[in-house]
This record gives sequence, C-alpha cells and structure tokens, in this order.
Amino acid sequence: MTKIFETPLYPYVRSSDQDAAQPVRHTVVIIGAGPVGLAAAIDLAQQDVPVLVVDDNDKVSFGSRAICFAKRPLEILDRLGCGQPMVDKGVLWNLGKVFFDERQVYGFNLLPEDGHKRPAFINLQQYYFELYLVERVRALQAEGKAIEIRGGNKVVSVDPRADHVGLTIDTADGPYRIEADWLIACDGANSPVRRMMGLDFVGRVFEDNFLIADVKMTADFPTERWFWFDPPFNRNQSALLHKQPDDVWRIDLQLGWNIDKEAEKQPERVIPRLKAMLGEDVEFELEWVSIYTFQCRRMEKFRHGRVLFAGDSAHQVSPFGARGANSGLQDADNLVWKLKLVIDGKAGDALLDSYDDERIYGADENILNSSRSTDFITPKSDISRIFRDAVLDLSEKFEFARPFVNSGRLSVPCTYDGSPLNGPDASGLPARTRPGSPAADAPLGDGWLMDKLGNRFQLVGINSPVPAQLDVDGILVESVSLETAADPSGALSARYLGSADGAVYLMRPDQHVAARWTSFDEAAVRKALATALARH
Repeated sequence: MTKIFETPLYPYVRSSDQDAAQPVRHTVVIIGAGPVGLAAAIDLAQQDVPVLVVDDNDKVSFGSRAICFAKRPLEILDRLGCGQPMVDKGVLWNLGKVFFDERQVYGFNLLPEDGHKRPAFINLQQYYFELYLVERVRALQAEGKAIEIRGGNKVVSVDPRADHVGLTIDTADGPYRIEADWLIACDGANSPVRRMMGLDFVGRVFEDNFLIADVKMTADFPTERWFWFDPPFNRNQSALLHKQPDDVWRIDLQLGWNIDKEAEKQPERVIPRLKAMLGEDVEFELEWVSIYTFQCRRMEKFRHGRVLFAGDSAHQVSPFGARGANSGLQDADNLVWKLKLVIDGKAGDALLDSYDDERIYGADENILNSSRSTDFITPKSDISRIFRDAVLDLSEKFEFARPFVNSGRLSVPCTYDGSPLNGPDASGLPARTRPGSPAADAPLGDGWLMDKLGNRFQLVGINSPVPAQLDVDGILVESVSLETAADPSGALSARYLGSADGAVYLMRPDQHVAARWTSFDEAAVRKALATALARH
C-alpha cells in the first residue's frame, strides 16, 4: 500500500512567474510547507492576505516526526478551520505514567478540569497533520482565496532590501527570481535562509543520542504517555512509549554518547532493542527509524527587517515535552495578525517588533523547561544521578516529591507577562486570564467560548454591558456579551470573574488577553487598544 508520505501533494508545475520579464512581487512569501509554514499561510489567506508557499519538496514529511499536539495549538487549528479532522484522526489523551526500573512511581492528568472543547493532547503523525493543512489550503483555493503552494521550488538566495526581499528559486526548469514584501522563513532546524543571511543560534547542544522507532503493531497498551527511567530493557537510560493512529506506536530509547548512528539505525540493531522492551513474541513492523541528538537554542532575534523566522528555523528544543511543533504554531499565531495589520496600514511597523518580544519570551520559557527536562533525564554527574534516583524513589509514596520528577514538562501555552502590548489589569480577577495570557475555554450552552474568539480585536463582556461595536481609528472592535447563567458548570465565572461580579476583557486576534476591567470604560478601551497596537 502506498504510504501518504510517498505521494506528491503539490508536485512541481511551471508558474507564470518563471516567464515574467521582471521579478513578480508577492505580498507574503513563506519558505517551508511544514506545519508552521502551512498554518501561517492559512491564517493569512483567511484574512485575505495573498500568500505564496514555496518548498523544495512536493509531499508531506517522511515518518511521523512530531506527534504530540497540545490543547492550545488545537484551538488555533480550530480558528484556522482544520482542527476537527486532526482531532477525529488523532489519539486523544490526558493521562501519563512514570516508571522507575519496573515500578510505576506515579501517574498524572494533564487536563484535570472539565469544561474544555479540546483535550490536553492528541497524538497524530506529522504526515497526517500536514495532509489536513494541505486539504485546508485546497478548500481556501476553492473559495477563491489567494493562497498557493509551489513544490519543487528551492530557494537558493535571499536578498533582503529596505522595502522588499529578493529571492532566487531553483526548479527543474531552471532558476527564476521573485520579490516579497514580507518573507517568513519556516524552513526548519537547518534553515537555509538563516544560513544564507549569516545568522546562527545561541544556546546549548546536548551530546546524548536517542533512537526513534515508529512501530506498527496491535497492542493493548492504554492511550497514555509512558516514560521509564532506567528500565530493565534499557539499563541506565530512558524510554518513552506513545500510541498513534493506525496501530502505530512511537518508541524513544536513549542510547547515550559516542555511538555509531548509522549502525544503530539498522534493523539488526533496532529490532533486538524493541523485542527487549515489548517481548520476544510481539509481532511488529518498523515504519520509520531515526537517531537524533538535540539542542536548546534560538536565534538572537526572530525579526530581521522584512524577514521573519518562525518554528524550528528560529528556535530548537529537545523533543521531551512536545514543544517543537506546538511552539511553532504559536509563533505563526502571534505573527500573522500583526503582519496583517501592518500590511493593511492599520498598525505601524513597530508592531512587528513585539513578535520578537513575545515569541523570544516564549522560546526562552520552552528552552528553560526543555533544558531542565534533559538534565533530569540524562544526569551529567554521579551526584545528579543520585539526586534524580532519590526523587523517583520518594515520588512513589510521597506527593511532595512528584513535582521534582521531570520526564519532560509537557507543552503549555505561553503567557506574555511583561509584553509591551499588555494593557491594564483589574484587581480581583483570576490570574489565569491576566493580560498576556491565552483565553481559557468555557462551555456556553451548546457551544464553547473559544469558538467565539479570534482573528479580530473583541470586547468580551461577562455580566457587564458592552457596546456591540466600537470603531477605534479604523480598527473595528466587535463584542461578545455573556452571562454566567449560560454556564451552569461555573467554569466561565471561575476562569474570568473570580471574586468580581462582572468583567470586560479586550481580546487580541490571537485569542490572548490584551487588557481587562470590571466594567466598560470607552476611554480605557481605546487607550488599551492603542497599547496593543504598539502605538505608544
């Protein structure tokens, strides 16, 4: 049977740009048709910004690669019109277990409260993830949106200028040149754009090697994340097991330092390791095998004039915690609404500097947590290992020790504390929905709060009257009026009111809180919106 990652989805087709006498100018060009590049393109197209995606490949990623997609990115995907296929296909999970040697030391629930549309995580192979994004692109094209993917188009030079970026693209028919008002580089950890611009990462490189094996088998393991420290089948190392759709299981095995990577990828090395873990009698088929090391690093700046970096091209973390693709999707979510307003002339160029402020803050948070996970999983000294093993022993019986166990703190959305776009914060309201934080979902009768938010500035009045619309210097702010009586579960009140009787929230287009008050004040809203648009 032909696998999805063997089938061209956007094969090379000669474009009219290749026959133009002068380089054709595009509003936005995105390099890279992976999850981040496609998500950014869909977001732009939905907001009527013409966008061209170029990639030297012509199909979805080989192997499952990223598999864990968290609640916040699923909410972003709902806003992009393609969240439901992901959830329908994916394996939903909230629970995890941690083992030390052969003992389960404890379990955890990543979404311990009710009242959310989306689960804590789904597991879904990256090739399916990219397929559903491409299908969404096709749907937007059918609607007449100006979005295009060009496969077999390899960018070979980048020429940043003050008012545009020049690109040379190589194809089967030879090279051609185009220009972009704005360029978004989503071309991966080994970003050619970053290299062509003479830019690099700062941060840490880790020496440990890990084996990834995607194994097709029928097994009765539960849909949970299982992580082992020092298991009998991989002594003095770690192991991870995740379920994916189609009876595919992700297995990570720590291998240590100084290995022959090519040799360790061969079936004669991989299969005995898997049999030691799964049992000699278990029948399985290898779908994909890779060896990886990892880095916790980022670029010093994500914005370089009219070139903007997002996803792995801008930052890298270890895979423990599922922060790579999830944080990349949040990069796109943060960037696109700002770029849209700048392109439309409704915000100044300075708004794009806040992309650096906020997403570097998010990258540093991810790098910190990822580095801590890696240090706990792979202790670098005897003392560190003694401490880790003592924590694992204690966690089996004593709850106080469990927060110290770090098998990969799993991805959570970033709250932009200290962002220059944050407005005032009224006292008495819950900390979880303070300015800079992503909106917290809540049930509303037959629907969900998150489905009412996104792609524009909005006022959300909760037990507090707000005008239906407010025009602020050409920015139309629409309103959502809610009553806590619409949510008998009490989630809306608990997440947005706290001890207050009512509240008014100014929400950003990316569903983050810009400012909040206990009642509507037009002058205060106008001032907060100016702050959120970097007009001060």
